[in-house]
Amino acid sequence: MISNMPIELTDNKLKLIEELGVLYEQGGMQPAAARISSLLLVSDQTELTFEEIYETLHLSKSATSNALNYLLSTGRVEYITHPGERRRYFRCKLQSLKEGVQKSLINIGAFNVIIKKVLAQRPFSTKEFNANLEQVSDFLDFIIKELPVLFQKWEDSRK
Repeated sequence: MISNMPIELTDNKLKLIEELGVLYEQGGMQPAAARISSLLLVSDQTELTFEEIYETLHLSKSATSNALNYLLSTGRVEYITHPGERRRYFRCKLQSLKEGVQKSLINIGAFNVIIKKVLAQRPFSTKEFNANLEQVSDFLDFIIKELPVLFQKWEDSRK
């Protein structure tokens, strides 16, 4: 049975949670959500209750609730329940690598479509800016073409 006490973490794990949290924040994630994601990855326990999360990270209940709702809505975290218990256990939603790569390609492709629309409406007087933007678009086309090939090579190397 899980208690409502904070989970014990070594100094190294606490530092790793902070380091990973900062990285998530730099990627645009809210601080509380970043620390929760990090905790769920670093903790020896793969499933944590709401209480364990806020007690361990010293977050308010409100901040924890808002961050978990955000993480649930973005698909980074999921929850499960255990028979006979009402509480929810939160865990990282580990997608397969292939799904992650496919989602990334879709996002890169959608972004590049917009970049090409931007380029089409740019004035000719901003030649250097336009050339740099065109390079970005060309690079995104390259990624879209090559990433599936790299992924397949990686899969083949694991056989």
